[in-house]
Amino acid sequence: MLAEQQLQLITFLQQAVNSLLPDTTATITLERPKVAAHGDIACNIAMQLAKPARRNPRELAQAIVDTLNGTPGVSQLVSAIEIAGPGFINFRLTAQARQAVLGVISERGSNYGHQPATGEKLMVEFVSANPTGPLHVGHARQAALGDSLCRLFESQGYAVTREFYYNDAGNQIDNLAISVQARARGIEPDAEHFPADGYKGDYILDIARDFLAKATVTGSDGVQVTATGNIDNLNDIRHFAVAYLRREQDLDLQAFGLAFDNYYLESSLYTDGRVEQTVQALIKAGHTYESEGALWLRTTELGTGDDKDRVMRKSEGGYTYFVPDVAYHITKWERGFHKAINIQGTDHHGTIARVRAGLQGLELGIPKDYPAYILHKMVKVVRNGAEVKISKRAGSYVTLRDLIDWVGQDAVRFFLAQRRADSEFVFDIDLALSKSEENPVYYIQYAHARVCSMLAQSSDLVAELAHAPVDSLVAPTEFALLQRLAEFPATLAMASQELAPHHLAFWLRDCAADFHAWYNAERVLVDDLALKRARLRLAQATGQVLANGLALLGVSAPERM
Repeated sequence: MLAEQQLQLITFLQQAVNSLLPDTTATITLERPKVAAHGDIACNIAMQLAKPARRNPRELAQAIVDTLNGTPGVSQLVSAIEIAGPGFINFRLTAQARQAVLGVISERGSNYGHQPATGEKLMVEFVSANPTGPLHVGHARQAALGDSLCRLFESQGYAVTREFYYNDAGNQIDNLAISVQARARGIEPDAEHFPADGYKGDYILDIARDFLAKATVTGSDGVQVTATGNIDNLNDIRHFAVAYLRREQDLDLQAFGLAFDNYYLESSLYTDGRVEQTVQALIKAGHTYESEGALWLRTTELGTGDDKDRVMRKSEGGYTYFVPDVAYHITKWERGFHKAINIQGTDHHGTIARVRAGLQGLELGIPKDYPAYILHKMVKVVRNGAEVKISKRAGSYVTLRDLIDWVGQDAVRFFLAQRRADSEFVFDIDLALSKSEENPVYYIQYAHARVCSMLAQSSDLVAELAHAPVDSLVAPTEFALLQRLAEFPATLAMASQELAPHHLAFWLRDCAADFHAWYNAERVLVDDLALKRARLRLAQATGQVLANGLALLGVSAPERM
């Protein structure tokens, strides 16, 4: 049901309620019945109002139905109204109301489901990997979730900025540097003198060889870094290794088809003095104290749900990892991103309350729930029925590039966005490669390709389909497909509001199923020219909306398969 039709039906219901219960106010909502046989739209308003109105819910529902049946205009929208169960009011739409969606799709085309610009800014920070190795499958899941979410919010009128936060400071970067130094000196990863916390993947040897060869790497920002070849200078090695891996991660992201609008370096927060400024501001605000030689933040008093106070500056010196995170999020706020979303692994759960507490302690008027977080669980990769854990390139984990090389960008994007972020996910390589109904990517793309094939066979009619009469589309499978297409805009709104791209993935799978069911039940290329045009128009609209939805997940819509 189109949004305009929903508003019209809600208005009719509100008028009926007002006439029966003039002193009552209620919020009327519509939903799709869980059982398709019960109708197209359901409303529980009679059950909501029965108790305050001291009426039997079914009797009140009947009174509302009687009033609606006498209201001018209702019959153009609704063909039948029925009462079910304890007082649900179920509506069956008229054929004309169902078919109206095709006119909207013809008019809006690739913008169907999209909303006008709101002027509201949004930053989504995701991937944000340490530049210590190739991107792994966890980063891949972030990339799929993050980019899909950005595309969804853009479809809803937001001005979206994609940001990658580089954790280029701290112990992990030191471990990277000493690992490269060890390989440059000929020390093997399994040797006794190799650093205990060092990185052992083949990529470390690649970096070491390029460093010794005094190679030059160019980052996505155009900055060139040339190795000195001096293996005794750890700072030189660190600088080159970070630049090398930033370039490698950029290449991984390019293979994924993902471009970030901005890259922010953790190291810049120190060189610009922002970390120290943040600490001093919290001290000045009276939210810190010293104990056992360390500086603590009173996170338990700042209303973000932390269960104990947290160390900001360690007794041996140096700040704990959440302190620069607080400073970083101040920059987001100052840059005008008053709506921000972070996508991270579930291992970052403890950071949420600490970062939010630090922001509250600065008393800048930042909401307590800023920023919003999506925490995802890790991904298990399975191939030939067994879990895949090792990548030669990385040494100990499957990389984003591995997945792309094995199954292609489309499958990686769809598979990693099709489940709730907080759910465990098994990436089945064999399923992603299969050409069957069980593979959702193949199933959806095949539906689009099938539409393109039909239109190619009737190319002489395509130009006139936008105005073809559709009153002959009355088969049950046609009604089901029309209703599915009408739900697309609401699905996009829900997926963005709930930060849940999987809603769109589910919708695409259901839409493809409705399309295939219709295609198998009703012949499209029939002799009756009027019916042929109508069915081709329905196919064309379905292809358009499938393409729209796939694009929002970053997945292609092939014309042939």
